[in-house]
Order: sequence, then structure tokens, then C-alpha cells
Amino acid sequence: MPANQITRCRSTWDGQILGHLPALQKYAFALARNFHAAEDLVQDTIVKAYACIDQFQRDSNLRAWLFTILRNTFYSGLRKQKFEVSDPDGLHAATLVTLPDHDGRLALREFLHAFAQLSPEHRKIVALVGASGYSYIAAAEQIGIPAGTAKSRLSRARSQLKDLLDPAAAFLCQPQVPIPAVAGR
Repeated sequence: MPANQITRCRSTWDGQILGHLPALQKYAFALARNFHAAEDLVQDTIVKAYACIDQFQRDSNLRAWLFTILRNTFYSGLRKQKFEVSDPDGLHAATLVTLPDHDGRLALREFLHAFAQLSPEHRKIVALVGASGYSYIAAAEQIGIPAGTAKSRLSRARSQLKDLLDPAAAFLCQPQVPIPAVAGR
């Protein structure tokens, strides 16, 4: 249907639809058995009818067309309701959340880039304690250094990794040197 005919049809249709609203509301209430659900059903019907006005055949029965839309909308809602789970607290929905895979891959790529920037001694201690699960003492024995040195290296390596992974946080955490006041200003 051309645009100018749709506009004319809408203006005529707007006048006709007001006459059908009470009957639509009664039919919706008979189906839904709830005043608020019936009002929502009528509103959805009118919205769908406006969206599909170009499908309405001009010489056909507008009332029957609206009732068909209302009935189909009601039964579609019933079919959808069968699959809905009552979850007022959102606990069930929280268990269905799946984080996207690309975030983990990006984080791993950033970590591997930062890890490669560590010195070989730091990489070795992080790999033994952080990745392989060795204790400080076991890692120190494997490398052949004192346990205190292993703890110190791991601490420095973790600090350096933190700085490499989040440079903005590293800047904010560093102690700020006070700027000396200049006399005469």
C-alpha cells in the first residue's frame, strides 16, 4: 500500500478503533481474567495493529482483524509463559550468566606479554610458586637460593607484574613527591 493511502487509512482507522476498544477490553478480560493483564493485552493488540496496518485489507472487517490479533497475542503469551521460570530475586538468572570467552583470552595475552618483560629469575620464581604451586621453600631449593631470597624475588616479580598489567594503578599508588613552594608567589 503506498504511503499516502496508509496515512489516509490510519486517520480513518483511528476513528474506527475507538468504537472497538470497549469490546476489545471485554474480550481481553474474558481471556486473561485479570484487569491489568487485559489492559496490557489490548495495548499490545493496538501496537501490533498499528505496526501491521499495511496488511489490513481495506474492505475487510476491522473488528474481526483486531480480535484475531488480540486472541493470537494472548495465546502466544500463554505459550511463552510455559517456559518462564519464576525468579523474583534473580538467583536463577545469576546462575545462567556466562562471561564471554574473549575476555579471558585478552587477559591471558596481556599477562603473557607482561610476564615476558620480567627478568629470567623473576619469571622462574613466578612459574614455580604461582603456576606450579610450589611453596617458597621448595621453589628456593629447586632454584638453589635461600628461602628469603625466593620470597623477595616473588614479591618484586608480583609488584612488577601488577605495574605492567595496570600502569595507571601503579602511578596512583606511588608516593607523590611534594613540590617545593617557590618564594614570592
